[in-house]
Amino acid sequence: MSTNALDDVTVNTKVRTMTITSLFRSYTRIYRNTLFLILILPFLAVTKSYADSLPDFSALVDQEGDAVVKISVLTESTSLGRSGIPGFDLDQLPEHLRKYYEQLPQNLKPTPRRGGGFGSGFIISEDGYVITNAHVVDSASEIKIGLKDRREYEATLVGLDKASDIAVLKVNAGNLPVVKIGDSDDMRVGEWVLAIGSPFGFEQTATQGIVSALGRSLPDETYVPFIQTDAAVNPGNSGGPLFNTDGEVIGVNSQIYSRSGGYQGLSFSIPINVAMSIADQLKTNGYATRGWLGVMIQDVNQDLAESFGLSKPEGALVAQVSDNGPAEKSGIEAGDILVRFNGKKVLSSNALPPLVGAVKPGETVEALVIRDGKEKIINVEIGALEADLQANNAVEQAGKPESKLGAVVANINDSELKGFGLDNGVMVKDVSPQSAASEAGLRPGDIIVKFDRKPVENVRQLEQQIAKSTGGKATSVLVQREGTPIFMALKLDSDG
Repeated sequence: MSTNALDDVTVNTKVRTMTITSLFRSYTRIYRNTLFLILILPFLAVTKSYADSLPDFSALVDQEGDAVVKISVLTESTSLGRSGIPGFDLDQLPEHLRKYYEQLPQNLKPTPRRGGGFGSGFIISEDGYVITNAHVVDSASEIKIGLKDRREYEATLVGLDKASDIAVLKVNAGNLPVVKIGDSDDMRVGEWVLAIGSPFGFEQTATQGIVSALGRSLPDETYVPFIQTDAAVNPGNSGGPLFNTDGEVIGVNSQIYSRSGGYQGLSFSIPINVAMSIADQLKTNGYATRGWLGVMIQDVNQDLAESFGLSKPEGALVAQVSDNGPAEKSGIEAGDILVRFNGKKVLSSNALPPLVGAVKPGETVEALVIRDGKEKIINVEIGALEADLQANNAVEQAGKPESKLGAVVANINDSELKGFGLDNGVMVKDVSPQSAASEAGLRPGDIIVKFDRKPVENVRQLEQQIAKSTGGKATSVLVQREGTPIFMALKLDSDG
């Protein structure tokens, strides 16, 4: 074989070798790329799926925003004149000192100071009941609500509960838009939420976020298991609704944690289940009551858990039992660890007060305690919180004969009102002789339905209406007496 022939064979062999090598490399690249795609595609699909699930709240705002209102309040305080102490609140003085200042010369007499504020709220019934925060309307002399369509109504305060920071207002209107009420017990951390309100007075502002935590306990807010979110909430959002993605209200925006006074990523809302329970009581009674157990509790740390024979730190350790309280009567002892109450786990001491507060006084619930390393079930009849009893007394005292009206009046619950064929009103229990009520012709058994042509929802509201009325001028009062409506002219004393 010639040299040229050998060279040709060598060249052809090299070409075949290069071709096989190239094909192998190509197949290897294809295999690697295919394997890479097989491994990465599920992650790409998940990422795309999450992106597709980001909520669009525009339809929610369109449908539910009509029932969100801006609340404007006017406040009045009495301060001394130019020779007195600026900002001094005359109403806080004892009666004998107040009478002394009323006898001062004109230039020293107290002068009213007017202020204002704003917040948010939402309509829960077509006939005009509105929920907001108690701190928005507390001490307000005048309350107005503004709707999305620019309508405005004067609102009356049905009742407020400072412990839960919930207040209920009433406007005299019908066919109003209402929100859908959800179930805050169904919320989970990570769910999307939307807040609508009037931050800094900018009404119908929508901000979104997620649920950051549930059951948060804040200082001095013992009986509210707050929903924590990262939805932007600022001053003016207070009292506004927190929506889930189904367009249901699951919270009432109440507080923020801030070093600057503005939003810093921590917002807290009152669960709607708590808010509606309080609102129902305010509508019926003008005040709210919470359950009381009568114990002092503390957290269980790791060392205490070991000393009490627990596998992990959990529950609320009873440090002290109140004398003659519900806990003592039921047999709960100091040293017991409450791990379950009314069917719900007690993971820490902070979790117990909201669970107790949610039980109506007089109801009997089941408590599971750890005593001497063993589980024990105890049935407890829950009592009423002392602060709530004082609030109840304050509402009832508002209608005593010593007031400007001169009559004892009492709230009427919804079932009794239906029996009288009424939607609202308060019952006259007693009338003082030679009082404004007596001179107008009011009698025990009368139901005051309207005062100055405005519906009377409860005792507290009636007293507020009386306080704003002009003394010495006759005011119309609509009462129902034995099923018959009667108008009367009530003339309050100008110095009452």
